Amino acid sequence: MTLNCKGNLIDLTTPKVMGILNITPDSFYDGGKYENDTSILEQVEKMLSEGAIFIDVGAYSSRPGADHITENEEKDRIVPVIRSIIKRFPEAILSIDTFRSTVASACLNEGASIINDISAGKQDDKMFEIVAQHQAPYIMMHMKGTPKNMQQNTNYKNLMTDILYYFSERLSEARAHKINDIIIDPGFGFSKTLEQNYELLRKMDLLNTLELPILVGVSRKSMIYKTLDVTPQEAMNGTTALNMIALQKGAKILRVHDVAEAIECITLNEHLN
Repeated sequence: MTLNCKGNLIDLTTPKVMGILNITPDSFYDGGKYENDTSILEQVEKMLSEGAIFIDVGAYSSRPGADHITENEEKDRIVPVIRSIIKRFPEAILSIDTFRSTVASACLNEGASIINDISAGKQDDKMFEIVAQHQAPYIMMHMKGTPKNMQQNTNYKNLMTDILYYFSERLSEARAHKINDIIIDPGFGFSKTLEQNYELLRKMDLLNTLELPILVGVSRKSMIYKTLDVTPQEAMNGTTALNMIALQKGAKILRVHDVAEAIECITLNEHLN
């Protein structure tokens, strides 16, 4: 499995790490932590030096109940950051966490490589068109509804069957637009109860039937800290435990806040296989 990121072929035979850079004031774990050039560039440098292959930049918080911002606000937040990172780290492979095609287009034009869309194109019918124009790798996530109401959309006839059907339908449309490199994200914490998140992880290897790279993002999420009755800040150990299970189930990309620890998981997992 490879991804073509602006001519740079990334081999996913060995899983890779995607470092999270939230530039939102209200993210559940690191909201407001990176709000100036110095702190942003220091964090990017740290994640790259620890082994992150991708940096995922998000300017719209998708946590349940997060404040809504306009497209222009999202662009105003994220475009200067992309410019700054590319100027300092021209070889960095940047992923853009957005469901809006105008934001995706603006960032790809500034040098970003990947689009990470929590809505799999459902929130913006021009998203597939923009991604196809740039021939950018595209991460499509499973979610029902929107970030505002997703936790009221947790009814499934059969969780894994419904998720597989969802991806089959979204993949068909993406391929009709001639999008070549697609990664699937089962959407831990999105439109799923605590119990459903664990069922998903337990049965995640069923997604390998799609024969596409799987991205897993469980880093410091409520499925960990609520289960352990700790805070997100205290959920590092739990994150590591679930990342290792995700790798055993076939994850090819770990999307994390803590890069060094995820790299250790991958290194140890490689010795098990």
